[in-house]
Amino acid sequence: MTTSLETDYLVVGAGAMGMAFTDALVDHADVHVTLVDRRHAAGGHWLDAYPFVQLHQASSFYGVASTVLGSGAVQLRGPEAGLHERARRSGVQAYYDDILHRRLLGTGRVTFLGASEYTARGASHLVTSLVSGETVEVDVRRRVVDATYLSPTIPATTPAPFKVADDVQVAAINELARLTGTPRTYVIVGSGKTATDGIVWLLVNGVAPDRIVWVRPRDPWMLNRAVVQPDPVVGLRLAADTMEAAASARSLDDLFLRLEAAGVMLRIDKDVIPTMAKTPTLATWELDLLRTIEHVVRLGHIKHVTRREIVLDQGSVPLGPGSLVVHCAASGLRYPPLVPLWGPDKVRLQTIRAGFPCFGAALAGYVEATRDDDRERNRLCPPNTLPDSPASWARMQVRGTIAARTFGAEDDIAAWANGCALNPARIEPSQRLDPAVQAVAGRLAEHAEHGLARMAELANEPLERVGPG
Repeated sequence: MTTSLETDYLVVGAGAMGMAFTDALVDHADVHVTLVDRRHAAGGHWLDAYPFVQLHQASSFYGVASTVLGSGAVQLRGPEAGLHERARRSGVQAYYDDILHRRLLGTGRVTFLGASEYTARGASHLVTSLVSGETVEVDVRRRVVDATYLSPTIPATTPAPFKVADDVQVAAINELARLTGTPRTYVIVGSGKTATDGIVWLLVNGVAPDRIVWVRPRDPWMLNRAVVQPDPVVGLRLAADTMEAAASARSLDDLFLRLEAAGVMLRIDKDVIPTMAKTPTLATWELDLLRTIEHVVRLGHIKHVTRREIVLDQGSVPLGPGSLVVHCAASGLRYPPLVPLWGPDKVRLQTIRAGFPCFGAALAGYVEATRDDDRERNRLCPPNTLPDSPASWARMQVRGTIAARTFGAEDDIAAWANGCALNPARIEPSQRLDPAVQAVAGRLAEHAEHGLARMAELANEPLERVGPG
């Protein structure tokens, strides 16, 4: 059976970016939005995340523009005393449930079609319930918005990218908190944030370091969480340190080593130059724990696992009896082609400044509501890459800096951004005359142009080429 409904915007995906876009759009335009998601509720991959996951950044940088996630409190005790709070999975899930039902559905201008699949058939937009099987044909008066273009892949919903024999114990990281038996050895597979979370959780819960084997195909650079905080002095200092390091850098590796010396970047092994630079944040107490793992396997990616050995690109290592292979190897970030956000067929949400996808999606929602010309929208919101290597990290910084200068030159956008907690570069008017803010802003101004030019050179990203696509 097919029914129909009318809407101004059909937003496909009720994860972080879809929710941030919708929230900003309905806040600044009198429109109706229909949100569609395969999951039964809002929140995207947070509904599938492992039980002990936390935001790796301050809570206030995540969510939607209208409503701050958490209380904005600074932690007073524990290993992260002095840093802003980070929400846990349950807190993020409750936040999105509240935003959907109280904030968005409560306006009367948003409809949510959960547990539903979207398909385009010619000019028709069809949404089929995965529960009832019924299909709704949606008449979209203005835009289709693809909020899934950058949807991450996670271990819970992605099979391990290697073959495993039937008699080998293997589990996604989600299963660690639900084990019914105790493995003799935990083999953690992955180089990124998920793997480090799993290892830290095991160590905090009493697993001895010598019971953990870490299969790390690439060593990662990570950002020191202390330098990514909702404080204008901290934010400006991070930008100034980055541009000063870039201005003097002889190579990309030298840039990252200079950032490490400045306390910006962290690496686990001082004897290895990392080649991976997705740069999630990490606290120094977590770094200390990770450095206790001595059995690190650096032989590339796993090809297959048998009862007796792990076979990798560059060799093999024994697999001891009673081992559990823990799959943390989903790619996480996705890297589709950069395309203009506003295309002829739909809006494809992407990051705009360096990182912080929630802010980028909210910015796109604000610009959609306040600008009438797609060429102008794309000028103000050029797509940015997500980082994987030192080169792509530097490219992201260049594109993000240019984008921030572009949208920040618009008085109304600047005012909106400086009132938006999602914005890591937020400076409220009352803070601008603070001597500490002025001092670090002066240092940033001193190094910004030379640093940006050198970073563009290192990243092979000519400044004149930075644009919508």
